[in-house]
Amino acid sequence: MAVSANRLELLQIADAVAREKSIDRMVVIEAMQDAMEKAAKGRYGAETEIKVEINPRSGETRMWRLLEIVEQVEENSRQIELKQAQIKSPEAKVGDFLTEPLPPMEFGRIAAQSAKQVIVQKVRDAERERMYDEYINRIGEIVNGSVKRVEYGNVIVDLGRGEAIIRRDELIPREMFRYGDRVRAYVYDVRREQRGPQIFLSRTHPQFMAKLFMQEVPEIYDGVITIRSIARDPGSRAKIAVTSSDSSIDPVGACVGMRGSRVQAVVGELQGEKIDIIPWTDGIADLVVSALQPADVAKVVLDEQAERIEVVVPDEQLSLAIGRRGQNVRLASQLIGWDIDILTEQEESERRQKEFTERSTLFMEALDVDEMVAQLLASEGFSSVEELAYIDTNEISSIEGFDEETAGEIQNRAAEYLAAIDRAHDEERKALGVEDELYEIAGLTAAMLVALGKDDVKNVEDFAGCASDDLIGWSERKDGETKRFEGTFKDFPVSREEAEDMIMQARIKAGWIKEEDLPAVDVEEVATDEAATDEASA
Repeated sequence: MAVSANRLELLQIADAVAREKSIDRMVVIEAMQDAMEKAAKGRYGAETEIKVEINPRSGETRMWRLLEIVEQVEENSRQIELKQAQIKSPEAKVGDFLTEPLPPMEFGRIAAQSAKQVIVQKVRDAERERMYDEYINRIGEIVNGSVKRVEYGNVIVDLGRGEAIIRRDELIPREMFRYGDRVRAYVYDVRREQRGPQIFLSRTHPQFMAKLFMQEVPEIYDGVITIRSIARDPGSRAKIAVTSSDSSIDPVGACVGMRGSRVQAVVGELQGEKIDIIPWTDGIADLVVSALQPADVAKVVLDEQAERIEVVVPDEQLSLAIGRRGQNVRLASQLIGWDIDILTEQEESERRQKEFTERSTLFMEALDVDEMVAQLLASEGFSSVEELAYIDTNEISSIEGFDEETAGEIQNRAAEYLAAIDRAHDEERKALGVEDELYEIAGLTAAMLVALGKDDVKNVEDFAGCASDDLIGWSERKDGETKRFEGTFKDFPVSREEAEDMIMQARIKAGWIKEEDLPAVDVEEVATDEAATDEASA
């Protein structure tokens, strides 16, 4: 059958629109069908159910009116009685639809305009859906585009098949773009919004630098070299830690390239941002030494529970370690994920002297000894009265000038001092209304019960409802800085495992869980782990 001119034109229009908008041809044809159905309802009545079908091969258009088969007709335009339907189709039954062919119709000006609006809207919706589907899968990639316009510091980028935006705070400081400029950026978010999908780009995101290095360094693209961490002060300075799975390949040298060619290509794209490339190590102490370069580090002290690092540097290296406006230490902290405190050797010496004086004074008051004895104990490394009370007597008697009798007397005085403190704490505990039953939980002391009472934890049920974070605190990292939230036991050396064990004891005692429901511990496995630890220590 020959295809008429108007049918051929219909298919050509559908093909042209599909190509121009980069959407499926059937989406355009379905939009045309919807438009014709709307126009036909304008002629036959809005309440009439009409179905239009366009053959995607021949362009032939067919139109039907649908009538629902019912026992009793309530709407003549949409329903037909079962008896009448069976005259036309003997197999008809209630609930089915009877189709009545409608003659082709000429579209008037208003109907044509209405149909055009339906098609335009449907095509626009399909185009937006296509754009969202395409770019939601490209989050984490670098895209290239040209600047379409700049609005209030935000750059609108033409990606060819869609538009994206680089917000002002995602641009490198002092970076200027004009209409027509080529731009590369990192896709970090795609959202559905009322006005269509919004594609958000960034040139300050740490992963933008990672992807640039991936493009410049084949070893990173191949997975031989891995970028473990990045910290950026966009447009000024950055630190990047890399590691290699092949011992024959130097990760830092590979990223720098011959005469710095590879790193310079990245620096050029980032408007001259200086990049420090350091080798990643699993040892935090070694890593912080590398991260604080070019400053020299004399000593590193780790606090793993608080994820805090204390770094001691020579006096003349302090400004270099901190950097301009704290930039060097801030980037090192972001790179590692721990807070870093910088001290000079003089400051550390003064602090150590202050701690020595405080310990000596404590021993003089608690043990009722003279200054020389107190200083001897402090200089031997004893830091608390508890340590003196419970340590082996030989550890004290081995100090020069001490004998067993003196050591025993010191331990007795330490025990009496601690007992007096415990009695005072117990009185305070009772005044706060903390129940005696909590003493049955292994690990809890009178001082801890006072701290619990001040936080309104007064019985086993209250304690069973605590979380380990409530007891020992927690840390939250945001914008490269760690904020520490203190727990009830902030003044006590309690680990997370110990806190969890105490809480579990309370829950068993409160009847929340049964001891047999707890996961069994493999004694042989624990013994093997302890033996391995002892061997490693040896």
